[in-house]
Parts: sequence; C-alpha cells; structure tokens
Amino acid sequence: MPNKNSEKSHPIIRTAVETDVPHCAALLAILFSQEREFAPDVDAQSRALDLIIQRPELGRIFVAEVDGDVQGMVMLLFTISTFLGQKVAMLEDMVVAPAWRGKGVGSQLIDHAEAFARQERLGRITLLTDGDNEVGQRFYRAKGFTPSKMVVFRKLLQ
Repeated sequence: MPNKNSEKSHPIIRTAVETDVPHCAALLAILFSQEREFAPDVDAQSRALDLIIQRPELGRIFVAEVDGDVQGMVMLLFTISTFLGQKVAMLEDMVVAPAWRGKGVGSQLIDHAEAFARQERLGRITLLTDGDNEVGQRFYRAKGFTPSKMVVFRKLLQ
C-alpha cells in the first residue's frame, strides 16, 4: 500500500526479479521514446529483461523501489576485456520515472551498480549516452565517468 508521504519515502535498491519485468519494460518505454535511435517495443524489452533475470551470468538489473513500486532501473551487462584481462560491464538502460527525477534515485542506482561491480571485481564500466543528452552527460561526469575518444559503430543483423 503506497505511503501517503511518498515524498519522504526512500528508494530501496535491489536486484530485479521476474515480477519487475512489466515495470521495467514501462520504464524502458519512457527511455526509448526519448532516444533517437530506439523505439519502444514492450514485447522485445520484456523478452530481454526476462533473459537477463533468468541468466545472471549475462548481467544484473537493479531497480529502485519506492513504496512497492519500481521507479527506476539500471543494468550491467557482462563481457570480457582482453586489454584488461578481466570481466567488465556495459551499463545500459539507466532510467528513472519522471516523478522521481532530481531526487537522488539515479545516483543511488549508479552507486549500487558500481558497488556491485567492485564487489565482483569487474575492471571497468562502460556506457553510451546520446551525444545531445547534456543532462545525462553532466550526471555521468559527476559520478566519475569520463568521455572516451572511441566512436560507436553498429550493424543490425535482422
């Protein structure tokens, strides 16, 4: 039952479970509607979220729960860096519900993801953000991320 004083509630950051998939897919719809390169597809996003939750060796999804409702999410997807000689992560799909933006939820999600990565002894976290997303870029810089000189290329295979 939602707390009447939601503005005084504090998010609980935890690993996502199967019942969080619809809430996370809804957050992804918000995120992808803001990005130029992506469009929301609830079925595709739900399949991907389910896959990550069912196969934790692929990555982790962390959610910010406030009064029983998921209000934010971020995920770490795992890969190997041959340069570092160790496991690393791609930080993907960082999104906070509009009503909870500017209240520290995003910072808590990033801090939790970073603490998890350190605990798992991951060598690096890499992320991509839109080139014109100045708010996001300021946020990531404030959290200790630095821009890379590398250029992203993609080739869709479907």
